[in-house]
Amino acid sequence: HPVTGEEVAPSDRLNRVVVAIDPAGSAAKRSDETGIVVVGRSGEDLYVLADLSGRLSPDAWARRAVAAYEEHKADRILGETNFGGEMVVHTIRTVAPGIPFKAVHASRGKAVRAEPVAALYEQGKVWHCGTFSALEEQMCVWVPGEGQSPDRVDALVFAATELMVGRLGAPGAIVGERSEQSAARTLGW
Repeated sequence: HPVTGEEVAPSDRLNRVVVAIDPAGSAAKRSDETGIVVVGRSGEDLYVLADLSGRLSPDAWARRAVAAYEEHKADRILGETNFGGEMVVHTIRTVAPGIPFKAVHASRGKAVRAEPVAALYEQGKVWHCGTFSALEEQMCVWVPGEGQSPDRVDALVFAATELMVGRLGAPGAIVGERSEQSAARTLGW
């Protein structure tokens, strides 16, 4: 079962791997965490490889994301830019100037963005490669519109969306993307 805490080995042939960041604006005690999740795809299945989220300064989350990119031989880093815009891109570029980076802009609510990914879990197409207690708890207890932002889940949703664009089958623009040249286009599921 996809979320049992059992060790699940990803396919030897991951088609793509991404590191997704949902950055917080501060590392203060009452701040949201910065979600950092690594996900790979093989065929129609997704593999959650790491949850490196935490209450981190911008420099610390950028370094952690770059280290994850290198460790997991990822294809790119994704960063949500709704509340940080160019700062998110600049922070990553300060740590690793040439790293492939894609800015994503959440254009719909968290619950709407998460629905297609939840459907993949229900279909048994998402596997956790290890136990990610904090991520799994957030997945189970988050109620839309209540409590703190589910930053780990947001990062997971951004990664899954990137890896499954064109494969999820649900209509509608969920997340917008902007290249560093600011060419805007809307992604559909």
